[in-house]
Amino acid sequence: MARPREFEADDVIEKAMQVFWQHGYEEASLPDLLEGMGLTRGSLYKAFKDKKNLFLLVLNRYELEAVDAAVSLLTGGEIPDGKERVLQMFRGLVAKVAEGDHRGCLLCTAAAGSAANDPDIAQAVQGSLSRMQAGFAQALADAPDLAGLSDARRLRLADTLLTQYIGLRMIARSQLPLGVLDHAVQAVEDVLNGAAG
Repeated sequence: MARPREFEADDVIEKAMQVFWQHGYEEASLPDLLEGMGLTRGSLYKAFKDKKNLFLLVLNRYELEAVDAAVSLLTGGEIPDGKERVLQMFRGLVAKVAEGDHRGCLLCTAAAGSAANDPDIAQAVQGSLSRMQAGFAQALADAPDLAGLSDARRLRLADTLLTQYIGLRMIARSQLPLGVLDHAVQAVEDVLNGAAG
């Protein structure tokens, strides 16, 4: 008879997410993961096979928690003007950093690291980033003063917002002075206002 697991998979995946978020995929060592998850080496490998498989599960969890929330903000909610939804997202990013959260975005960190050279990890990262891009595009479509944008221009602007978002989330990890992020958010607002002009 197989021995039952002595841990909740959801709980240890959440703990693994915090380790990967802090260290990144490449720098998260096996001892870091074992300590952070409260598992033995044998339990980790038996339950999750290997580090890559664990990371894919973590990316899936991150998508359900963080990416879903971001896309939900961009595509609907209580703010009817899509431009304001975009700005709320960027301002929220700065507010988190001001509160001391310098982890940035787990997804963005994965996209910028060598882990993205792995086809399975790259596919997971690209899928989530594509959802973010579509969220930005929907927010722009819901902005009354951007109603005159062509589909092609809206897509280019959504891509610009996505790259700005990734960049700001990476800068959050660098712990540059908060003014840098404030200026970048103001630049996003300038770009949106310029597109409306």
